[in-house]
Amino acid sequence: YIVCNSNFCRHIESVTMPFWSIRKKSSGSNSRSVSGANNGDGTASAGVRVNQGPGAVSVGGADSAVFRVQVPNNVQPGEEFQVHANGRIVRVRCPPDSRAGQYLQITVPVDPNEQRSNTNLNSNNSSSSLNNDQDDEATLPDSPGVTLIDGSNPPAYTVMIPKNTQGGQQFPVTIAGHQLMVTCPTNARPGMSVRIVPPVTSPPARDLTRRPAPRTQKPKKSPAGETQMFEVVVPAGVKSGQPFALLAGGVRVLVTCPSNATAGQKIRFHLPMGIAGATSDASDLAKFKITYDKDGWMRTIRVTDMKFQWIRMDDNGDIDLNKRFHIDRSAYVRKLDFLTEGYDPRMRGGRLCLVPASEAVVDSKIKSIDGRELVTYSDIASAQVKTFEDKVDWFQETCADLCVEWNEGHMRMNVRREFLLSDSMEAVMCLSRNDLRKVWRFEFIGEEGIDAGGLAREWFQLVTEEIFDPDMGLWQSSETNQMSMQINPASELSCPDDHLNYYRFLGRVMGKALFDRQLVAGHMVKYIYKHLLGWPITFGDLEAVDEEYYNNLKQLTSMDDVEMMCLDFSTTEETLGERKTIDLVPNGSEIYLDNNNLPEYLEACLKYKLLGRVKKQINQLLLGFFDVIPEPLLTVFDYQEMELLMCGLPVIDMIDWMEQTEYSGSFEQVGPSHHVVEWFWEVVDEFDQELKARLLQFVTGTSGVPARGFGVLQGNDGNIRRFTIHGVDLGVCLYPRSHTCFNRIDLPIYDSIEDLKERLTLAVTMVATGFDLE
Repeated sequence: YIVCNSNFCRHIESVTMPFWSIRKKSSGSNSRSVSGANNGDGTASAGVRVNQGPGAVSVGGADSAVFRVQVPNNVQPGEEFQVHANGRIVRVRCPPDSRAGQYLQITVPVDPNEQRSNTNLNSNNSSSSLNNDQDDEATLPDSPGVTLIDGSNPPAYTVMIPKNTQGGQQFPVTIAGHQLMVTCPTNARPGMSVRIVPPVTSPPARDLTRRPAPRTQKPKKSPAGETQMFEVVVPAGVKSGQPFALLAGGVRVLVTCPSNATAGQKIRFHLPMGIAGATSDASDLAKFKITYDKDGWMRTIRVTDMKFQWIRMDDNGDIDLNKRFHIDRSAYVRKLDFLTEGYDPRMRGGRLCLVPASEAVVDSKIKSIDGRELVTYSDIASAQVKTFEDKVDWFQETCADLCVEWNEGHMRMNVRREFLLSDSMEAVMCLSRNDLRKVWRFEFIGEEGIDAGGLAREWFQLVTEEIFDPDMGLWQSSETNQMSMQINPASELSCPDDHLNYYRFLGRVMGKALFDRQLVAGHMVKYIYKHLLGWPITFGDLEAVDEEYYNNLKQLTSMDDVEMMCLDFSTTEETLGERKTIDLVPNGSEIYLDNNNLPEYLEACLKYKLLGRVKKQINQLLLGFFDVIPEPLLTVFDYQEMELLMCGLPVIDMIDWMEQTEYSGSFEQVGPSHHVVEWFWEVVDEFDQELKARLLQFVTGTSGVPARGFGVLQGNDGNIRRFTIHGVDLGVCLYPRSHTCFNRIDLPIYDSIEDLKERLTLAVTMVATGFDLE
């Protein structure tokens, strides 16, 4: 017996049946539904047919089930009606503030006997059900008092009018596994039988709670407690308390000089077993990355706490400890502190800022829900040196280990196609972080179909297409690359009430897509991938965002006296014709630029352009993403690999690519007939999909290909700038160079196709490391 009084529930003491709670749920074709998590036994409720509306339904792993029911016609507030749930008739009292046609959400306890019987049934039939995705749902039993009239064609039945049903009111009956709503004749009364002819129905729907194939957990490698000792001489110039980097067992680690040690002395430290020799099965290219000793930012393992930390080596091979901003050497990494106090347990808060890259750290361990150490620093260190394909396999296997077991609960996502984005957002945003790691099965309301993977792919594609659509107002095309999307700083004007909720939602969708091996439909600008990964942001990243702004700032460094520019530490933003002054630092409009504070000014401009102006949006995007994906898992990828992992490898038409390419420099006269150009295309044609995509990233800034082909590639000025191969002498540069603003690659005149292949491959795969290859 269910009763509701406004927004809270109460128990009727005179009723001896169990008390079930109810939550009101508004409806209407143009209204958004408030979705709740639904807990029940998946097998017991598989045959229950309830009018399901949009929302997320959790099945299995609990002692109750939540159903969505519609108030029948002619039912007034305070009146009762009955529904079938879990094979039982449940009476529901319409809340005072509800009306016919509205939806209610009811919680019904699972019958323990039924639960046990279904569990036994499932255990006996598990082998067959796992191998048969087309098992039919169990049909519901006919309602009491239903009798088939012999010889009737089409089939007719007599049904008994239940108690408390008046003339004109509707009541539910179940006939041949289908639930129908019957209107009581005006001259009939409870206990009488009426004759009905059910409408012709479509074949019964398939079981949407199809179980995935069972997972087999692989044994982990060496125990985390076993360590190996190393001995090293403190380098010259290193003082006590200062860090220095070195290679130990093939892995670059960060060691802090003890307070009682000096340069030239030997010190010892321990590393976990498994890190030493972790590169033994690495690809040749990955080994080269680790031992490459040029200047640049690199991620190391900090010996003191086994966390990953970024360092940069100076010209002498020592750690660069310079604190003041330098246009070529400084970098910053986003720092996200999670907040739980005062927040909904399902929705952690977060505090986002940029810190010097050398101060950014990330954990190197991942634990399962039950506290088991699922991934150790040895596992991650070993995965970091694998090929991209092997990294993806390792990542997906680890996500499978983090996934909630099917029998512990899974989600049924019900959405309406005509209200796809709003239904999806409300369904996803009501879930806990544990629910986000459950298996999801999708259903488009009103459409027949079993989600064996196809509906999930369609859902991820359609949802991300809609939310990345510039017309939505949340994202806009990059000023320098029409294939990449950047966050709209004025997104609040497009969605004033909930624009930040959409970014949190998108973060969860992107994280879930990675978790479930799905793809998203939007390529983002490079610095957002860096924020996702916690990679260093440098001054050079400004060029890909706003080339003119980048060049103007760079010119300041070559001026004798910047005071003549009459600038202060503020900037001006224009939105819909309204200009607004924004301080880059506290009281920035009162601080005037001079030669002494120029580094601080450049630093403030960098931080504002790459985070400050969209800080709220990125904060929510990251929070949603890390609701699903543990951050340490991402440390094995670079930002180019991240784009390929999220968006997939593009389908590239080689003939179109070659026909729409232009030639300049040493190749301008001969064009595709030049022998080096012929070598180039021969090498590219032999590339696999990954290397072809990386070449596109290297030259154009993204792996995306315009829908109309290479002939409509645009440059940073919005004009058509086709893929261009520019010939240069070998003395100008040893490795190919790219100019993403112009979609141009500078290709040296190599002496052999072997040299071209080696250096082109190295250039397109090493660009993400930040190392200088010239």
